[in-house]
Amino acid sequence: MKPALIFYLFLLLFISHTNYAQTTFDDPEIKKMVAEVKSENMEATVRKLVSFGTRHTLSDTKSNTRGIGAAQRWVKSEFDKYALASGGRLTSVIDFFTIKAGGRRIATDSQLGNVMATLKGTDLTDDRVLIISGHLDSRASDVMDSKSDAPGANDDASGVAAMMELARIMSQREFPFTLIFVAVVGEEQGLYGAKHLADVAKEGKWNVIAMINNDMIGNSLSSGTLLRDNTKVRVFSETIPFLETEAESKMRKSTNRDNDSPSRQLARYIKTVTNQYVEQLDINLVYRNDRFLRGGDHTPFSQNGFTAIRFCEMNENYDHQHQNVRKENNIQYGDLAEFMDFEYMKKVTCSNLATFSNLAWSPKAPTNVGIEVKDLTNFSTLVWTAPEGKSVYGYNILIRETSSQHWEKTIFVKDTKAEIPYSKDNFFFTVQAVDALGHSSLPIFPLPIR
Repeated sequence: MKPALIFYLFLLLFISHTNYAQTTFDDPEIKKMVAEVKSENMEATVRKLVSFGTRHTLSDTKSNTRGIGAAQRWVKSEFDKYALASGGRLTSVIDFFTIKAGGRRIATDSQLGNVMATLKGTDLTDDRVLIISGHLDSRASDVMDSKSDAPGANDDASGVAAMMELARIMSQREFPFTLIFVAVVGEEQGLYGAKHLADVAKEGKWNVIAMINNDMIGNSLSSGTLLRDNTKVRVFSETIPFLETEAESKMRKSTNRDNDSPSRQLARYIKTVTNQYVEQLDINLVYRNDRFLRGGDHTPFSQNGFTAIRFCEMNENYDHQHQNVRKENNIQYGDLAEFMDFEYMKKVTCSNLATFSNLAWSPKAPTNVGIEVKDLTNFSTLVWTAPEGKSVYGYNILIRETSSQHWEKTIFVKDTKAEIPYSKDNFFFTVQAVDALGHSSLPIFPLPIR
């Protein structure tokens, strides 16, 4: 048994002498992985992607030096290098599909392709899937201009570079279930690549427990207001699930869980894990699916009923977003690497890595989570069923006041029933399963038990 595991088991035994206790501790392997994230690796990736001139979805697919085809093949070649280092557990493919003419921003029948690397899990009985993405395509001022230079350094070579860094690091480890790393295309033309993958996942009945989209995570200086902040990043999450049923709507309204959708729980999970493993980075929870009247590659997954969120920098710079490369009035326009903050991007990538690896090593979430409502009392009694699969060490009950964005207290218990001195009138609760190293499942909101 590893010394670190012995230490943490001793720690948990020490604190579990009471009926419940508050626990937090770090996994040294996750800390090690976070330390392996290198800003210079991601800068090199961004500059390589910029070197293809344009990565417009409808740009050249034959050239080996310019256009979307060259970029796709290069990303796959990098995935193949990671695959060799993984001992063959990582595999990669360019998943081609056709979009017919007449679609939004598609003038002719076009073959598109997502570049995807899959890290198979070690437990053949665990069908869970995690997906992390960035979009490979770029654009100039005119979204239909497939010829002009469109470097797309921040939008979204930053997201692709972060995703690739995770694939490089995580493919050297073993995880119980499937992890998918994907550079999608067609984002600027209408989220086509993400929609294709989301539809494949839905039709194949994949058990996708979380999808994380990274889109523009490398800039820390806003245009116009000139705000500079490399200590915050936004995480967007939907309020009401797209596929909410009538019964689910009725339950949401009766329990006032408008801010507790599965995607909101994922967003809060990211904030908790980031606070634990990443210094000088705060997750700004934004309670909307995406920016005002805009969307991203997580949206098709949300629309298909999956839990999905978007990472996006705190301050956007519109001089370097969706702009032709040019200089006007002494101002340089265009999405160029020279305007990026790679140390900021590193921190956001570390947040992704800590979240993704925690989830990838976590036990399944508890089921049948409920809260008893038969008696009027200032205590709250929660009950649940232990999940199947990986061994569970205990459970976290997460607590926050109804007006709070984020969880304020954690109570650790060993049993599948707990009575806690907090009134259900004044607080919201969720329950998550935890293993012996502190890897926790996504939280589950309790339903009333009469």
